[in-house]
Amino acid sequence: MTFLQLKGVVKQFGEVRTIKGVDLSISRGQFTVFVGPSGCGKSTLLRLIAGLETLTEGSISLDGRDITRLPSAQRDLAMVFQSYALYPHMSVADNMSFSLRLAKADPAVIKKKVDRAAEILNLGQYLHRLPRELSGGQRQRVAIGRAIVREPKIFLFDEPLSNLDAALRGQTRVEIAKLHRELGATTIYVTHDQVEAMTLADQVVVLRDGAIEQVGSPLTLYDKPANRFVAQFIGTPQMNVVERAELPPASVSVASAAFVGIRPEDLRLTEPGQGQIAAQVELVEALGAETLVYLHTPRGAQIVLRQNARTTLVAGDNVGVDVELGHLHWFDASGKLIAAAH
Repeated sequence: MTFLQLKGVVKQFGEVRTIKGVDLSISRGQFTVFVGPSGCGKSTLLRLIAGLETLTEGSISLDGRDITRLPSAQRDLAMVFQSYALYPHMSVADNMSFSLRLAKADPAVIKKKVDRAAEILNLGQYLHRLPRELSGGQRQRVAIGRAIVREPKIFLFDEPLSNLDAALRGQTRVEIAKLHRELGATTIYVTHDQVEAMTLADQVVVLRDGAIEQVGSPLTLYDKPANRFVAQFIGTPQMNVVERAELPPASVSVASAAFVGIRPEDLRLTEPGQGQIAAQVELVEALGAETLVYLHTPRGAQIVLRQNARTTLVAGDNVGVDVELGHLHWFDASGKLIAAAH
């Protein structure tokens, strides 16, 4: 059953339409991730849901109630920003309980909720510290704890991990996933990092230029992208998309296709003169558990191949590339998916 419903949502700044008629349904308890390149409108869409921006057109309803014109404070939502937005002079406990104290909630209830949030986020020993005495990851957990104590209908996260280093990003991502499972809360999460989208989401919403390109589960978007943009945005390294002429005519099974998409893991290195594609090595990235081999073809296409085995190849070596023909994606000249082999 739909819990949050967006219908025909438009946001216009002057003459510029930032959000161009978005229709979206989110179910109760679902973890939905808005993902897309910078400037695609994902944060603006989140701010419209939060009530921090007003709609130009359209409507938003939450749990059967129209919240389109309600102020942010009356929408029963809690938002976690990229910046921690903590009060520097307040302790962790006071930061987490601020909204409840402002609402004059019972002190016993406040303590119970703060203690519970601190237990979930492993912050119990830091409740009396000031924000400056915490690491970046701990400060972000405090910001999340401040949202938890409000017990909102929806949690909104706006790129909450952007200010953390790589190790903390990974650790905090796991904590957010565990938090969602424990609370069962409806969550909307904005990121430009498709790895976060793939690992956290039940539902991924891919945005480009203020419009939705595709909505689906992470693996649906990976295996069955609606178009070339989604195909190349979801997946690291991105899908190789080359002109159909790069493959031998016998390998081209969709006559109307202009381009063919091949995931890096669906390519295999062979001896020169073998396989469907001839190529030359440009760069080898030995990452330990896997190896990425960057290649270019005589026709000028750039492709990347991923394999688990290590290699002695170096830049300039000639190789053949064998293509897993059962995993190809075919696109027309406009980038729309025509057919997928699996």
